[in-house]
This record gives sequence, structure tokens and C-alpha cells, in this order.
Amino acid sequence: MIVSTLSDTRPVVDGLARTPTRTKQPKSVWAVAFASVIAFMGIGLVDPILKPIGEQLHASPSQVTLLFTSYMLVTGIAMLITGVISSRFGAKKTLLAGLAVIVVFAALAGGSGTVSQIVGFRAGWGLGNALFIATALATIVGAASGGTARAIILYEAALGIGIATGPLVGGFLGHFSWRAPFFGVSVLMAIAMIALVVLLPEAPKPAKPTSITAPFKALTYPGLLLVSITALLYNYGFFTLLAYTPFPLNMGTYQIGFIFFGWGLLLAFSSVFLAPKLQRAFGTVHMMALSLALFAADLAIMAAYAHHQPVLVVGTIVSGLFLGINNTLITEAVMESAPVERATASAAYSFVRFAGGAAAPYLAGKLGEHHMALPFWVGAACTAAAVGVLLSGRKLLAHMDDHAPAAHTPAEAQAITFGED
Repeated sequence: MIVSTLSDTRPVVDGLARTPTRTKQPKSVWAVAFASVIAFMGIGLVDPILKPIGEQLHASPSQVTLLFTSYMLVTGIAMLITGVISSRFGAKKTLLAGLAVIVVFAALAGGSGTVSQIVGFRAGWGLGNALFIATALATIVGAASGGTARAIILYEAALGIGIATGPLVGGFLGHFSWRAPFFGVSVLMAIAMIALVVLLPEAPKPAKPTSITAPFKALTYPGLLLVSITALLYNYGFFTLLAYTPFPLNMGTYQIGFIFFGWGLLLAFSSVFLAPKLQRAFGTVHMMALSLALFAADLAIMAAYAHHQPVLVVGTIVSGLFLGINNTLITEAVMESAPVERATASAAYSFVRFAGGAAAPYLAGKLGEHHMALPFWVGAACTAAAVGVLLSGRKLLAHMDDHAPAAHTPAEAQAITFGED
């Protein structure tokens, strides 16, 4: 845990238990946060247009859900090299490269003529996404005033807003054409690129470049491995919900967009406002386990009533509460679970959870072609298994609840962020 004391704020605890009362952030931080919102929009943007893509391009649900699988698989694998790239070329160049890749591949996806082409271009999109999101958090931490806790909250807020608005934008633009959301993201990312070029200063490159083997070495620490496996299992449930639910809902693009907009709003609200309060009251590990257990129960209810649209709608929206709490707490757990550089820990964790979670959309589509409820049952079982894994190794994370935070200076926090020794 990190405590940093700044002249214009009270002490900030990197347990998210306390945050600054007032903090004025540099323009560069808001520029990265805006770009992060657009990047995370890409996750849920395709939800409302999955059925139209399948119908107009004559593809099955499992073929269409490969849009998620290729995107997440490449994102996860590319996480292993983001530290190597950013430590050699600098954070700003890496961020801009990621945005440029997304601009190109989102536009190419919009111009595709087959599902296979979209799947391939979404894979390229995933590469750009990895370059950007792996560097964005470290950049915000290094540039934000108010300490690491404040930076994490800003990042989680951007994530929540992006995930919430993605389906809404996708639903609105998708009403005109399934191609429009892809072109829309390409334009928005180009705007974000211009903002970063103008507002984000060059950060100093670390004296020692990151090794490509560093993420694998980080996973040898039991605490980080525990959190990563937990995330892999719950991400199966998460991406089952995200990629498969539009098919049994069987609604129009507007309706799907608004449903997932409500889901995203609750995710953003719980990640920014509820998670810190609940963590302070009950502890990190206990709240992670409880939020995952509630999400597993929610998926089980959706499975039991898979043919009832109102249950699926309510179940989808309510799940945002549980996922938001868990997302914020597990982000902190990653940073606290191993004595390695934060960027390295994040890369290792993201590789496991994204690469593992990539299987969920395709498998959910396949299972759903045989029985509508089966994907939700499997998602619930995997999420329940995540609770079991987390609780079985809770002693590895006991220090997050039982020990007082160690003092570190803002300069040290920035050095850790950029991989300096």
C-alpha cells in the first residue's frame, strides 16, 4: 500500500479507502482519460450490432461472437510486449501508436464484407488496444496529482464511462448501419490522438528497458498468480454476459444499447463510489469474494429464466454493480500482490485474464446454439470457481487488509510506474 502526501491534499492511501477532497488535474491527465473512455467504448460497442451483423452477413452466433474472441485474445497476448515497447520508445509514443492502430483497424472493420474480415480486423484492433490501455494507467499515475489512489479512481471512472457509453453509441449508430459504429470509433480515436499530441508531454524513458520475460517471472509470485487465475475464471462469466446476452434478448439495436448502457452506468457508479466504501468497511478480499459470488448467482438466475426477457434485462443491468466493485478491488489487488514493477504486474495479470477470457464469447455462442440457457450456467460455474480459488489462497492477500500501509514518496511511485530501479 502506498501513502503519498501532497501539499494541496491530505494523505492518500492506495487502498482506495481515502481519496483527496479536491484535486486539480493537469490537462494531460484529462487527455489520456478521454482517450481511455474511447478505447473502452470498443469493448461493448459491438453488442447492439451482433445480431444485425449475423443476419446481414449470414453468420451463426458463434461466428459473430468471434469478434470478441479475436479482440480479447490478441489484446491478452500483446500485453506481454507492451512493457518492452513502452520502456524503449516512451509512454507517449506507445499511446499514440496504439490509438493509430485502432483508427486504422476500426475503419477497416467498418468496410468489411464478411464476418471473417471483421474478426481479423478486430484482432488488429486488439493489438492497438493493448498498446494503449497497458500504458494509459501508468501514464495517468505518473501525471495525476493526488496520489496513486486518485489515479486509479480516474482510470476506473474512464473505464466505466467508456463501457457504459459504448453500447449506447453502438446502438444509436447501429440503427443506421452495422458499419457506422466502427467508423464512429475510428473518428473519435483520431480526435483522441490529436488531443494527446497537443496536451501530453514526453515522459522520461526508464534507464533500464523492461525484459520480455518479466511478466512470466512475475507470475511466479503466488499472490499475483492467484489474482490472475481468479480474474481468468470470472472473465469467462463477464464475457459470456457481454457477448452472448444480445442473442437471447432478441431485441433491436436501440433496446440492446440502452440495456447495456444501464449496465455500464451501474458498473461505473459501483467502481468509483461503492468499491472504496465497501472496501473500507469489509476488506478487499472479502468484498471481492462477495461481489463475485453475487455475480455468479445473477448468472444462475439468468440461466434459470433464460426464456424470460424481463429477467435477462434486469439480470444484465444489475450485474454491473457486482462487476464494478470487483474490477476496482482486483485492480488494486494486482498492484499489491507481488513485489514487482506495477507495469509488469499489470501486463502479467492482463495476459492471463484476457487470453483466458477470450474463449468465453466463442464457446458461449456454440453452447447457445444447442441450448439457450447453457452459456449462462457455464458462466455461473466459472465465476463460482473464481470465488473458490480466491478464498483458497486468501492468506496470500491477507496483508491488504491486515497491515498498515507503507510510506512511499510520490517520486518513488512515479519511478515504479515507469519501471525505474
